[in-house]
Amino acid sequence: MRILSLFLLGLFLTACSTPKQDAKEESPQKNKVLVMGMIHNEHLTSEVFGIPQLKDLFRTIRPDVILTEIPPDRFEAAVTGFGATDSISEPRVRRFPEYVDVMFPLTKEMDFDIVPTAGWTKQMADARSKRLKEISKDPDWAERWQRYQEAIAQSDSAGYGSDDPYWIHTDKYDEATEIVLSVYNELFNDELGPGGWDNINEAHYGHIENALDSLSGRGNMILITYGAGHKGWFLRQLRKRNDIELLNMKPFLDKAFIK
Repeated sequence: MRILSLFLLGLFLTACSTPKQDAKEESPQKNKVLVMGMIHNEHLTSEVFGIPQLKDLFRTIRPDVILTEIPPDRFEAAVTGFGATDSISEPRVRRFPEYVDVMFPLTKEMDFDIVPTAGWTKQMADARSKRLKEISKDPDWAERWQRYQEAIAQSDSAGYGSDDPYWIHTDKYDEATEIVLSVYNELFNDELGPGGWDNINEAHYGHIENALDSLSGRGNMILITYGAGHKGWFLRQLRKRNDIELLNMKPFLDKAFIK
């Protein structure tokens, strides 16, 4: 296994690039890209999308590269800790069972590169939480806050809170998430600054796009693992690329016998 930061990814690809004399003999191959929507702590309790099913999915997909919801500045500590103790102690990464209980342990039996691509920072998250708490208690925001609560209820009724991996990996699920997230974005994106919905997704996707650009033409299987709410936002951007083959999750779910 090779664990790569975005900077090291560029150096690695440069070092491993095909010599010029062989370049004419090989045509660039589109990377296959798969976006897996994660449910974070719910993976610990779900009977249909839990830790065992996630492990089977990773083994079925057999990614060459995983673009993860891990901030680059938290990655080295997570890797060092896992190497020393076979566990993750880095606080931000430890929040994600899909990494603590699945991805990192699977590095012992599978060979894939891990690239941290999250745009998250602690300062941003702290500021976002503080401002949302203020807004929720501010009379001037009461009507807009109520509109947001109603959107949450509507989105949940449409299936946003489901743990069914088949449902999560459909366009209908993305439509259900958009009910609340479009309202959240409209009301709070500018107010929350870097922590706003469009703002943080742009930060995430900037790292993802840089990694995809660096890997372009290599014919790799690339797995993107983020919270399921991000999936629709990312897919809209990924569909604009002509150098990748965007895959559907259903065949992999079927093969992994998740349902």
